[in-house]
Formats: sequence, C-alpha cells, structure tokens
Amino acid sequence: MTRLLVLQPDRDDPPARLGEWLTAAGAVLDVLDPAERPVPDTLDGYRGVVCLGGAMGALDDAEHPWLADVRRLLSHAVSKRVPVLAICLGAQLLAVATGGQVRRAERPEIGVRLVAKRDVAGQDPLFADLPWTPDVLQFHLDEVSSLPPTATLLASSPVCVNQAFRVGDNAYGVQFHIETAPEDVLKWAEGHPGGLTALPQLADRERLTAAHEDIREVWQPFAERFVRLAGGELTIQRNLPLV
Repeated sequence: MTRLLVLQPDRDDPPARLGEWLTAAGAVLDVLDPAERPVPDTLDGYRGVVCLGGAMGALDDAEHPWLADVRRLLSHAVSKRVPVLAICLGAQLLAVATGGQVRRAERPEIGVRLVAKRDVAGQDPLFADLPWTPDVLQFHLDEVSSLPPTATLLASSPVCVNQAFRVGDNAYGVQFHIETAPEDVLKWAEGHPGGLTALPQLADRERLTAAHEDIREVWQPFAERFVRLAGGELTIQRNLPLV
C-alpha cells in the first residue's frame, strides 16, 4: 500500500483532480489541514508527501503559525529521502525549508501557460516523459527566488525562472498548479482584485475546461509516476548533476 500524506494549507485548494489521479494509481491519501490538525513529527507509515498551495505566503508564520510545522516536516522528508510533491505554496515551503529563498514576484503569473524543461529533466524519473513545453495553470504572486543548495532546476519560464526543481533525490517542487478543476480556478479568479473582468482568459469557461483537459493529458501520467516513485518502483540515476 502506497500511503501518502497530503497537506492542504488552504481549503480553497483541495487535492481535486490530482487526488483522483493519485488514488487511481493505487495511492491511499490522508488529507490533513494543518490549521485544523497537528502536523505529525515524523512520516512513519507514509511513503510520500504531497503539499498543496494556498493564498498565504511561505513565511507568514505570524498569521499561520502552523507553517513552521509544515516546513519542518518537509525538511524531515528530504532528510529521510521520503518522496515529496510540493505545489505552488508547497514548492515555496519546500524551498525555504531546505535553504532556498522566496520573494514577491515582480510579474505575477496568472492563467494557462507553458513552462520549458531544462536539459537535465530529460533524465529525471518524473519529468523525462513530459513534453518539453508542458501546459500548466499559473496562479501565484510569490516565487522561489533562490533554489536550495542541493536543488536541481528542472523547468523554467521567461517570467519565473524556478518553475520546477528537485531537492536531493526525490523531493519535487512545482511553482504552477496541476491539481485544479476549472471551478477551483474560477473561484480564485473571482477573489482576485478586479475579479474575472481583470482575467479574461480565465473567464472563458469553455477555454478553461479545454486547457484542463490538456493539463490532464500531461500531468496525470506524472502523478502516476510519483506514486510509483513513492512505492519504490522508480529511482533517480545517481550520476545526475545537481545544477
């Protein structure tokens, strides 16, 4: 049994389709809201960790003191080589927890976009089979400005350099969203300054639904590979450069 701990920092960013993909691939999910339930001290009984996004900043401990516990657990996962998949805020938390830095982005990214894989991603067990410019959903105001010392950059974009990275052997951070359903994104857009009027691309429900189908085609197999990684079926090549 591949049991995964899913940390959900924000009720408006549920596991959604990613949860369905992970479950279909054979994972058993324990979804934990760190604001409601204590974050465990260890990962005993879990084969991997998924950390989702949220509207708060990665260092907003004054308002959300449990963020420190999430960062601690992510650091623990990396030290114990427990596979991690961290998304948006989750990626920022993973970066800070392992020696990276986060800042307010000069140009926030919102909408359906493309990211570009780096050459080293062609040898990564999760990223190798992705297209070189996969579809993603962007919705972030902060960004990882400096990667952790042991991180490998896997994907970039002209707006945000550190779009995807691996820390150590098997802890992955992606700045973009792969988990959303169209209704989640519409809810975020409605709460954004200016609402849907300021985000015309997201206001087109038909276009947004089609984009999510493109995202599913690319990222559902990625999620399945993460379950295989957590289950011990995939391993990283040890000779990959950490650059």
